Amino acid sequence: MAKARKVVLAYSGGLDTSIILRWLQVEKNCEVVTFTADIGQGEELEPARKKAELMGIKQIFIEDLKEEFVRDFVYPMFRANALYEGVYLLGTSIARPLIAKRQVEIAIETGADAIAHGATGKGNDQVRFELTAYALKPDIKVIAPWREWDLTSRASLIAYAEQHQIPIPTDKRGEAPYSMDANLMHISYEGKALEDPWVEPDEDMFRLTVSPEKAPNTPEYVEIEFIKGDAVAVNGNSLTPAKLLAKLNEIAGRHGVGRLDLVENRYVGMKSRGVYETPGGTVLHIAHRAIESITLDREAMHLKEEMMPRYAKMVYTGYWFAPEREMLQAAIDQTQLRVNGVVRLKLFKGMASVVGRKSPNSLYRMDYVTFEEDSVYNQFDAEGFIKLNALRLRLGKMAQQK
Repeated sequence: MAKARKVVLAYSGGLDTSIILRWLQVEKNCEVVTFTADIGQGEELEPARKKAELMGIKQIFIEDLKEEFVRDFVYPMFRANALYEGVYLLGTSIARPLIAKRQVEIAIETGADAIAHGATGKGNDQVRFELTAYALKPDIKVIAPWREWDLTSRASLIAYAEQHQIPIPTDKRGEAPYSMDANLMHISYEGKALEDPWVEPDEDMFRLTVSPEKAPNTPEYVEIEFIKGDAVAVNGNSLTPAKLLAKLNEIAGRHGVGRLDLVENRYVGMKSRGVYETPGGTVLHIAHRAIESITLDREAMHLKEEMMPRYAKMVYTGYWFAPEREMLQAAIDQTQLRVNGVVRLKLFKGMASVVGRKSPNSLYRMDYVTFEEDSVYNQFDAEGFIKLNALRLRLGKMAQQK
């Protein structure tokens, strides 16, 4: 591959990406454009601009992508009820295609011929960033420093930073107990003390949720309204997608909802242990399934459930912009046209329980399901239904008896 001359770096302003920035300048002799995405990580991003300026960067992009993140990535995924390996709500996975998409767009705008990221060669993020980039701009060059350089330890990174006058945060000089990735959807924690799957996470690690043991002793009720499968209001107040998810994070977090300790299968082949906080997402997932339960036809719902693991795996492994994901999305979105209504949940000590659901498009009919006398259902009809469905079983058994 030809040498890159100008590169758009996904830049957080932290130590690792600051080292990457200087490494691109010094070792690759590249002009660097920095791109910092605000997807709700809860950090002040202007310091990233100042650091980039101090390192000689002329083109600096810092962009608020929170609404696009939730509207165009989180919400479509929630329409699918996507869970990777049955439990993981994909908070890190779903953010990567948005960041990489905007990186590619900035590369086109600035005339850059490459992008760079800080994902390691052991993880999933390298795949997610690069599959997105190649899907959107097939001729883009990708620089992944962790796969190239010889800075293989925290000590060597700090030594490189000192050699090149890169400011080192005081908390980075010691061994951090874990690494963290945050956005409006969740916070993930990995590494160091968490690498042993037998070790319980320290309680003071968590940032979005209180300990369920210390959550209020009184339950809180919350109502979520859906239109065409997307949440549009909380407790009767209409909110934009990003503000709605932030509101649910606040409500669910104070009741300790949304913690997950998981050993998962990475795409590159190894297992890893991660701890996740997804308070608002957990409540939203439960509520969406509840509103579907009264608005979706049985066979449509069952088919959708069969598609979900495949969809979730695509998100996890970085195939957001693949034709098969878009095909599944079209089918899923078709099922959501009548997924309208309100779900009421009770939050208490780490649990979110559905206690009510209603919809103008409900398929639930009390006149059919009542245990009292009704005039719409002839119970005798069930005898023929059962006998017809039992016919192949009876014929099979009779053949065995012969």
